[in-house]
Amino acid sequence: MHIAHLSRRFFGSLSRTEPSSVDTAWATGCLYPGEVALWGRMSVADRRHALGVARQVVILLGPDVKRDVVAAALLHDVGKVDSNLGSLARAMATVLDRRAGNSRYARYRRHDEIGARMLQEAGSDPLTVTWAREHHMAPYRWTLPPQVTGALKSADDD
Repeated sequence: MHIAHLSRRFFGSLSRTEPSSVDTAWATGCLYPGEVALWGRMSVADRRHALGVARQVVILLGPDVKRDVVAAALLHDVGKVDSNLGSLARAMATVLDRRAGNSRYARYRRHDEIGARMLQEAGSDPLTVTWAREHHMAPYRWTLPPQVTGALKSADDD
């Protein structure tokens, strides 16, 4: 991960400003009912970040981008809700890099696996589930179409 990206995410997470009602309506309109429930559990900062990712994906792939790709952008970090960590604890979890065990820090570090399971249980499309699971993997391990993964990763790292 890049320091600049992590710094922007950390300082952005300190704001408690909710996404606009227009952005929220757009996002929830792109999601299945089970996904909307997961979206609602995400932190304000994670929802704002996800909206930015999704809007950038639409710019990169065009307005006819499929629903499952937008859902993947909106929900790729949904597994973070399982850890119930605030901004400072998340920063510590990122630095500590502990994936073993079942502590909240370890669950945060495994948010990709946890999120994929949550999305599968919510009835998400396979692409949405797969991106949640793979979004921190090295590109050579991605199993989705390169154009889609390239746009999702580029938008997430923006």
